[in-house]
Amino acid sequence: MTSPVVGEFMGTLVLVLLGNGAIANISLARSKAEGAGWMAVSAGWAFAAMAGIFTAIACGSRDAHINPAVTLGIALESGNFSKLGPYIAAQMLGAFAGSVLVWIQFLPHWAETPDPMRKLGCFCSHPAFPRRMTNLVSEIIPTFLLVFVALCIFSRANLAGGLAGGLTPFLIGALVWGLILSLAGTTGSSMNPARDLSSRIAHAILPIAGKGSSDWAYAPISVLGTLIGGALAGLAIRFLHI
Repeated sequence: MTSPVVGEFMGTLVLVLLGNGAIANISLARSKAEGAGWMAVSAGWAFAAMAGIFTAIACGSRDAHINPAVTLGIALESGNFSKLGPYIAAQMLGAFAGSVLVWIQFLPHWAETPDPMRKLGCFCSHPAFPRRMTNLVSEIIPTFLLVFVALCIFSRANLAGGLAGGLTPFLIGALVWGLILSLAGTTGSSMNPARDLSSRIAHAILPIAGKGSSDWAYAPISVLGTLIGGALAGLAIRFLHI
């Protein structure tokens, strides 16, 4: 059974499973990819976005937002808020399920990893320097660019020139890759409030060996920053009539 809500759930599940899995792969002790570095993380998230979009479309969501910030931005750009509640609920649940699967996939490795922050980083973002205002800005800017450039890819000019179409999942994946390579070193730049909040909830609930704090003090900054970034992008596209 397929439907837009099922598509958003499944697409977000795949996004978070592969994206957080890429971080776990390089962060957890005795993983064969341990220490692979930032390029592996950015590439992992890029392919996770591509796979998530393909999955969402196949499971019934032609929109394939798989991100509440995208859903909010598009709602503000179009003036149609009917999908906001159902899509965000599905995305939150999908992100939680994806996080649980990451925990299961790497089950023996959590106890072997002594640093609790490395474990937390497999689920959600946290800042290199805990400074509220700069951290908020560091969450807003990449999310703004994610939503703004994604909507530019779907603009009339690009569609008329044949630049988007069936290449959409690959183009969004490339965009995510570039954003993480360029801007994510400050906070991890979740760019997705479902990925951050639902994964943080999973971190808090799951019996992860030696997990430490879920850093709830940072959660509002990450969630608000990504939602503000998505909202500003939607309003910018509406203002520019792109």
